[in-house]
Amino acid sequence: MSSGSTPSQTVGPFLHIALDWPDGPSVVAPDAPGAVLVTGRLVDGAGEPVADGLVEIWGADADGRFDHPDDPRGAVPGFRGFGRCPTDADGAYWFRTVEPGPLPAGDGATEAPHLDVSIFARGLLDRLVTRMYLPDHPANAADPVLSGLDPDDRRRLTAIRLADGSLRFDLHLQGPDETPFFQL
Repeated sequence: MSSGSTPSQTVGPFLHIALDWPDGPSVVAPDAPGAVLVTGRLVDGAGEPVADGLVEIWGADADGRFDHPDDPRGAVPGFRGFGRCPTDADGAYWFRTVEPGPLPAGDGATEAPHLDVSIFARGLLDRLVTRMYLPDHPANAADPVLSGLDPDDRRRLTAIRLADGSLRFDLHLQGPDETPFFQL
């Protein structure tokens, strides 16, 4: 007799309990050199806020270096590169980080500066993964990911710089403005 498959589970309503992160959305201190605020909203296909979602970012420091053992160059001391923020009732999230520098690609090319973004939310069996690129960065034109996308998808992966210098990056799970997500 076979026990069969275990039924699939979504991340469910206990997301915030299991995935709490002590530093939350503060990747760097407010007074860190080059600190920038990244804000946005997580919305569903109807444009309604996803109030119980979780957004993560992972990125390099301003010199394009990661705080990770796989990057032997090492990041600026005190830079973690990782943040996690639950969405509020309006689907809003925020991070304080630095604008990452260009990254070396495996083939000797250079990737445009970007933040890796993961989304966890009700109804998802696995996280969704995308990128947030910096607006008007000269390396965007030659980036191996961005250069292979149509203009609308490039726009959806590029943050908007606000008048105060902060960055806005809204995440759409479905619909006409759906954020392009990567298959892992």
